[in-house]
Amino acid sequence: MLGNEPAFGTSNGKIILMGEHSVVYGQPAIAMPFSAVQIQAKVVKEGQALRVTCDFYEGLVHQIPKIWESLKHAIRFSLYRIGAPSDPALHITIESTIPAERGMGSSAAVAVAVARALFAYYQKELSDQELWEIVQSSEKIAHGNPSGIDTTTTSGHQPVYFIKGEPLQTLELHLDAYLLVADTGVIGNTLEAIRDVADLQTHSEQAKEAILTLGRLTRQAKCALKEQDRERLGLLMNQAQEELRFLGVSEEHLEKLIAVAHRHGALGAKLTGGGRGGCMIALVRHRKEADRLEKALKEAGAYQTWMQYLGENNDNSDW
Repeated sequence: MLGNEPAFGTSNGKIILMGEHSVVYGQPAIAMPFSAVQIQAKVVKEGQALRVTCDFYEGLVHQIPKIWESLKHAIRFSLYRIGAPSDPALHITIESTIPAERGMGSSAAVAVAVARALFAYYQKELSDQELWEIVQSSEKIAHGNPSGIDTTTTSGHQPVYFIKGEPLQTLELHLDAYLLVADTGVIGNTLEAIRDVADLQTHSEQAKEAILTLGRLTRQAKCALKEQDRERLGLLMNQAQEELRFLGVSEEHLEKLIAVAHRHGALGAKLTGGGRGGCMIALVRHRKEADRLEKALKEAGAYQTWMQYLGENNDNSDW
């Protein structure tokens, strides 16, 4: 018998470490869970109908606007898989520290947290495969043809190595280093950036070579992670940023924060995600260095910053 006790589900954000843009052309990418930003969903018995409260909507689930159809689907599909009524007297509250439209996996993370909370409320076991199917079906509504990167990284604790059309590979992450993420405060335009890179490809052999170089750097980064070589990984990040800059997907706010990172001793710094705004990442050796860099990034205009340790127990941010 279900009681009045609330049930909870959590998920984390994700960061693309290497391979953005070149992944579109069959090159590899590496993405990783980023637990410095998280989502928590709470389910409690309340009222007469199924309601949801989150940053962007408050009201009945069946009245969720079409723009957020993926959230409605995640709720409905979870209830269907559980075998629960389609409109139970429940209130789902979603609290998130994952910024939207920053390439940090917010839509997948919402679906992960909601599914986990509903299964917990109904005291049903949720297998990894069932979670994958629920979240991927929700992501298809949000993004059309999702790769599975966001679904895997927002629900798990391991980085993934991804090549379009091939199964995802999970990677071990035991790197004695800190990753800082800084938000420029500028909403990037990923679709526009992808289109412009595609246009550049049609008439520039150098652009085609840049894509191949980004693929090579990502493969080398996979080896650096395996060998726990933070200096090598930082160098590869710097080289990747040079290629992304050439492709025209960086911009002044990103470049300013990247320059600050280099001045403060970062091993590597680059944009993450689609570019043209959004976030940058920096790799540093020690916590004290990370603290100093975080302060400097904020002073240089970073809208938000986050930090995560990449060593043992990397599924928890080191605060």
